[in-house]
Amino acid sequence: MKKLTIVFRRAPHGTPHGREALDLALLSASFEQDVSLLFVDEGVLHLMPEQQPETAGAKDYIATFGALELYDIETVLACQSSLARFGLANSELTISVERVTSNNITEQLQAADEVLVF
Repeated sequence: MKKLTIVFRRAPHGTPHGREALDLALLSASFEQDVSLLFVDEGVLHLMPEQQPETAGAKDYIATFGALELYDIETVLACQSSLARFGLANSELTISVERVTSNNITEQLQAADEVLVF
């Protein structure tokens, strides 16, 4: 089984990257790939609660993150320093994540067979 790590680096709703990354994660997991998600930099903004993308003319795909468990995507990591930078360090996030340091991120990326950055 191939280990795939998908990295969310860009903010949600400004580009299709976030939706495409999520679609790829769910599709890959449905083909029994070992999929891990990693949220870094502006990508942690996908984890903010109570987003209203419709007001900016974007589709709301953030709720789809709730389906990760159904696809057996269990490794969901978020960069501690990125969360802190956006004031998300102590707030409630939309999904359960493991808060990790840069060392943990390096280990995750080295353990993956493929890394895709969105």
